[in-house]
Amino acid sequence: MLFKNFCKLFISCLICWQIAAPTSTALIQSKYYSYRQPSFDGTGKYYMGREIAQVMGHQGAGWLERPDRATEEQPQKMVAALGLKSTDVVADIGAGTGYISQLIARQVPQGKVLAVDVQPEMVELLKQRIKNSKITNIQPQLGTEQSPKLPPASIDLAIMVDAYHEFSYPREMMTEIVNALQPGGRVVLTEYRGEDPKVNIKPRHKTTQKQIQQEMKAVGLKLLKNESVLPQQHLFFFGKS
Repeated sequence: MLFKNFCKLFISCLICWQIAAPTSTALIQSKYYSYRQPSFDGTGKYYMGREIAQVMGHQGAGWLERPDRATEEQPQKMVAALGLKSTDVVADIGAGTGYISQLIARQVPQGKVLAVDVQPEMVELLKQRIKNSKITNIQPQLGTEQSPKLPPASIDLAIMVDAYHEFSYPREMMTEIVNALQPGGRVVLTEYRGEDPKVNIKPRHKTTQKQIQQEMKAVGLKLLKNESVLPQQHLFFFGKS
């Protein structure tokens, strides 16, 4: 009887362990991420002390193409600061409708822009806008939350415009982006300045230089410069350490 009871207890414990035990994927994720009650504009998922922001869905695509964006954000100054060569291959990660991709494409007539987004609906909108604009050197690409699906050593520059803070898997995504850089390649991020209370953006959609620098260092990137040319945003340039 004692042996039978022990067997029952052992089997019960084994079943509970199998139900509760995390998968190997969950174990990998828990190495980098923690979870808490979400903020009103956050996901409840934390990376290196920062709560990852909620993603702007394709339903908000019109905001990316708003008429006053050019004066509010002055993206033309950002593109000018990139110092692009006409033959550069640029990956616009989180391209959305392709607003930034189109500005960059004009600066790399012998190169190309890989316009990457994880939302199929955004990629379809992007394809339509490219068709209407008749720009031929933008290549729309559907990525995943953990990878932009770029070959190793294939790009001169990766740019993320107000997108990085929404990445569901920033560690995995940035590791893939770093692997895609050619020798001497750069990573550029624009992020609304978290240090500036006058920047009227939801808290989880702003970031500080200290936080970004910490997160980029974790994937082998060093800060080259932070240009102060934009009215509301940081303009970070990173290279491999």
